[in-house]
Amino acid sequence: MQTRRIPDQLVDRPAGEAGDPGYDTLAPDGSRIRLLPALEGGSMVHCSLASNQVSIPVRHRTVEEIWYFLRGTGELWRKPAEAASGAVVAVGPGTAVDIPLGTHFQFRNTGAGPLEIVIVTMPPWPGEDEAVPVPGFWET
Repeated sequence: MQTRRIPDQLVDRPAGEAGDPGYDTLAPDGSRIRLLPALEGGSMVHCSLASNQVSIPVRHRTVEEIWYFLRGTGELWRKPAEAASGAVVAVGPGTAVDIPLGTHFQFRNTGAGPLEIVIVTMPPWPGEDEAVPVPGFWET
């Protein structure tokens, strides 16, 4: 059994370089990732995107995700794998979204503080090769 808490002082301050105690790694989309518990069927992370930042657009090869927004304001673009175009939704505290397998997606922070998300990945995140760059909606 696993328990991991993100201390308030780490969540509330900007993080620096990878390895900074404020986060564990950088995601392939450029967001900051803090690792949370994982099981055989899925994994959980805390994700943060700095103010006025835009993620790198990607799609996943083998995983699906559920996102729950904790703090900040932003927008999320999603395009189903077979669709000609996608849609943008506003996101903020209390918003929950899904990222089905193969969906192209990109998100941006439109607020003054960090955009923070809890992400559940099923099955667990397999590694760097999982995310494939795709054409996006916003310039990065």
